[in-house]
Amino acid sequence: MNRRVLYRLAAALVCSVAVGVAQPALAADEAADVLIKRLSTEVLESIKADTAIKAGDTSRIIALVDSKIMPNVNFQRMTASAVGPAWRQATPEQQKRLQEEFKTLLVRTYAGALSEVSEQVINVKPLRAAAEDKEVVVRTEVKGHGEAIQLDYRLEKTPGQGNGWKIYNLNVLGIWLVETYKSQFAQEITSKGIDGLISTLVERNKAGGKKG
Repeated sequence: MNRRVLYRLAAALVCSVAVGVAQPALAADEAADVLIKRLSTEVLESIKADTAIKAGDTSRIIALVDSKIMPNVNFQRMTASAVGPAWRQATPEQQKRLQEEFKTLLVRTYAGALSEVSEQVINVKPLRAAAEDKEVVVRTEVKGHGEAIQLDYRLEKTPGQGNGWKIYNLNVLGIWLVETYKSQFAQEITSKGIDGLISTLVERNKAGGKKG
């Protein structure tokens, strides 16, 4: 798989991470690498077993994501990081809209990757972290046809019972996804402001919806 396909697969895994989670409470007691291994395996198995998802049914994928509310992703932090310093100046309503549109953008942009998943497996590398660490990087490889591909996750330990580890960024072939969007969003904010960025995301999502 090339870089573009891997980005699509990676974001699909993040946005669809709740699809195969039958017992979300387990996440609170799991180590970060164990969580990533379980979720990745369950998502890949769900993809392979669901003909509609394999066919790229965007509406089905979006419905699954919305119904599960992505319990293992800190999407607010992911969106705030992608928006950058302007996030702090945004109103609560603007922040809400940004999260909604950014989620839709990721799901619509990368939903087509699910039809390309066939025989891939995830190999989770040994976790290099101390027991007291609150943020870790879980390094994995996606193995299939051809050379193994690097796919890493940044996670944070959230306080409180039942929360556990949450994903807030991912790295494909040495490039972090949030930083990729951050540079794009910064240009929009500089020229059009926060509302301009929201409008741009809305238009991109509408275009993606028509294609789907």
